[in-house]
Amino acid sequence: MANQPKRTTTKSSPRKKPAQKSRGRKPAKGSTFKKSLLIVLGVFLMIAMVVFGYFLGRQDRIHAQRPKTQTFKQDTKESTKKLLEGLSKIKTETPREKQEVAVQKTPKEEKKTSTRPLFPKEVNHEKVVTKAEVPKAKITHHKIASDSMQKPKLVIIIDDVSTSSQLKDIQATGIKITPSIFPPSQRSGASHRLARGLEHYMIHLPMESGTAQFNRQAKTLMTNFDQEEIEARVKELRILFPTARYINNHTGSVFTDNYVEMRTLYRALRKEGFVFVDSRTIASTKVPMIAEEFGDTYVARDTFIDNEQTVPYIHRQLQKAVKKAKKRGYAIAIGHPHPMTMKALSSAAAILNEVELVYLDELYQ
Repeated sequence: MANQPKRTTTKSSPRKKPAQKSRGRKPAKGSTFKKSLLIVLGVFLMIAMVVFGYFLGRQDRIHAQRPKTQTFKQDTKESTKKLLEGLSKIKTETPREKQEVAVQKTPKEEKKTSTRPLFPKEVNHEKVVTKAEVPKAKITHHKIASDSMQKPKLVIIIDDVSTSSQLKDIQATGIKITPSIFPPSQRSGASHRLARGLEHYMIHLPMESGTAQFNRQAKTLMTNFDQEEIEARVKELRILFPTARYINNHTGSVFTDNYVEMRTLYRALRKEGFVFVDSRTIASTKVPMIAEEFGDTYVARDTFIDNEQTVPYIHRQLQKAVKKAKKRGYAIAIGHPHPMTMKALSSAAAILNEVELVYLDELYQ
């Protein structure tokens, strides 16, 4: 009986040991969790501080940059003003000064021509000239081919010619009309062949307009073309139309108003033996002053005759052209190959009887 309590004690002691071990593990897990939580909170606070500091620094940078931007704009205006003043001095040199430069720099062979070369000063600065710097040109005109005129002379040009049927309609009027033929395009891939055998004709060259839909025609000259592209196009025109002398613009309000691009084209045309006839699709065209700079006379349209497609309107426009011719001795009118235009021209004998109709190359020397 005395041994029984001892056995009970030895049996209960192993049961207490697992309980002690389990109590030792719980405190270890709790401390690890707390440490992890503190680390996460610490990282979160650091990120929040970095983000907050970034936004504060960004606001400071924005405020610090504002005065610098304004100063840059002011400096740019001052430098631009100085540049324009320098360029205006170059452009205002007298014709006598230009003539002296030409005598020094121009070879003897070039003096025989009726035009003068491009001067070195103009070449160096032509790509930075703005509209405000371009001087107003004194517009002069070609001499009339005949010194003694019994009647004023009128030239009628029909633009947009691209098919043989249009050319036949023009010829069917029985009057002297100068057709202006499109280079090959989507309208007609062989329009240049219309010029074969023609003694009197000209080229109607598509040039950039302010209306996008008018700039879709093949090889329309754009103001973003460089000098090589423009010169290549002009050389191509000379190959397509080997006997052509005159070229006028189709649309072209943007291109002819761009001094630098129009000057590049004008020089390339002269090199290939072309004379540019300004259709005057914009009042601020730069062709008059460019022609003056090259020593050429300015050839341009006086009247559009068929902006409205009615016979009475076209007759009224023809009367305006005749009035201009009687006042100045000659005039240039431009129309298009519309059936109504052909009808109006065929029935305008009474109006046109007051002038002598001539082809363009018969009017100018």
